[in-house]
Amino acid sequence: MEKDCNHVFCFAVDRCAVSPTVDKLYITNSTQHKLLTLARDGSVLATFMDPELEWPTCVHVTPAGQVLVCGYKNSKTVLQVDRKGSRKLATLATGSDGLQWPKSVCYNNNTDSIVVGQNGNNKILVYKVK
Repeated sequence: MEKDCNHVFCFAVDRCAVSPTVDKLYITNSTQHKLLTLARDGSVLATFMDPELEWPTCVHVTPAGQVLVCGYKNSKTVLQVDRKGSRKLATLATGSDGLQWPKSVCYNNNTDSIVVGQNGNNKILVYKVK
């Protein structure tokens, strides 16, 4: 069976998250170093790439609609991206903050903290949001 690579879904999907308004789907594609934003009908609304984001492994959308994405391997970052998924708003954490192999990210509404799970070192990092 052959793949139809003209179809929008002919890429590796690592993780996905849905916007609070359920009108956008954010998808990480680590092999192409991209964060894709799709509409409900599957059309691509935005493609985000940044030198700070290599091998994006996880994406999380906060209840307020903030988009968080973490980069694995060399980039070792957690970024905040705009709701459109088209530009970086902030670098929230890097290797100098203790990140080594960020594999998952989420926001804890009760403590105003970003929680980052890592691969290979059995550490979970918690960053207080100011």
